[in-house]
Amino acid sequence: MIPNVEIERFFFGQLDRQGLGGVEYFAGFVGEHFNGDAFNAFLRYMSIQKLRTPKGLAWLRQATRSLDRNFTLRQLQRLQNIFCATWTDCVWQIADASRSATKFIVSDHPVTVYNRECFPGAAICLSPNDPDVRQVGTHTLFPLSLDKVLILTNLAWVRNPYQDATKKGPNDKLFRHAVFNFLDIQTGRFLSEEEVREINYIIKRRALRYVAAAEEDWLFPEKHLRCDHWRKLGDGYLLMPDPHQVYMGGTTYIGYRGGGSQAFGPYGHRPWERAFEDVARDRVEAATLQRFQAEWSAMFGPAYRGVTHHFGGRDATKMPDEIYGHYLEKDREALKRPGERARRRRLRRE
Repeated sequence: MIPNVEIERFFFGQLDRQGLGGVEYFAGFVGEHFNGDAFNAFLRYMSIQKLRTPKGLAWLRQATRSLDRNFTLRQLQRLQNIFCATWTDCVWQIADASRSATKFIVSDHPVTVYNRECFPGAAICLSPNDPDVRQVGTHTLFPLSLDKVLILTNLAWVRNPYQDATKKGPNDKLFRHAVFNFLDIQTGRFLSEEEVREINYIIKRRALRYVAAAEEDWLFPEKHLRCDHWRKLGDGYLLMPDPHQVYMGGTTYIGYRGGGSQAFGPYGHRPWERAFEDVARDRVEAATLQRFQAEWSAMFGPAYRGVTHHFGGRDATKMPDEIYGHYLEKDREALKRPGERARRRRLRRE
């Protein structure tokens, strides 16, 4: 067998050059100057980064039943956009560690996947496997710099974190068109040192063999954590975006100069698909989103832990007192539900 070095030289070389610009763009993103080319280059780069590592290639060989290295690399090219549509439909959050003495580490599998119900020792998580990005409770992490990390959360999980985290989301098609709204990116969340260490702990536990950091102590986050229980990190909501910045609806309509048009539902469905309009699903999600917003308010107070351009951007720092009071009242009502207090005790630290 003759190794195909052309794939690595030209395919990965061009990918890395274009991807670097996308990484730098999102590392400096503040909610202005939207760049579609940077988004497309970055998304493709991140998808291939998940596949090209030793862990990713081992998974690809397993999934495609590949028998040799060249075939695996050809499959990588063919499947390079496998995660892109799912990630496009996610809630994007760029979190900031600039106020923490500890910064982010990186691993030999830099696109890290976390599902709080899929413990590292579970069969679904044994190398080279990761939880499926289409499972509603799966988050995707990607450090952009020492101070910035991108966190992608499935919209269905933000709207309803009370469902089974391992079930598939409303649209589990991998290869399809999708539309992205820059106005929905959440920025302005400053992580505590405990939260940075918890994220580093996740990155370390999901690595194949190696992690790297600018300082040696950062490599051992487990030494500093108050709780390393997989399900209870961040009181169970470590990676969640602020639900107050998430809204119902979300259908996008696109019109063209020639008279044509397209429409995409909030989960990427097209008008001819049955799930494009799902009244029953929307009714449930509207109720659970409001319930989660109330619980979030009781946990974290009136200050937003992330803001979007839709809701005033950096100028919006906290919700009005009357709205905050409304959510607290809703949370008190929710606590009267049978089993609700026990659920929260199981989820969070005592």
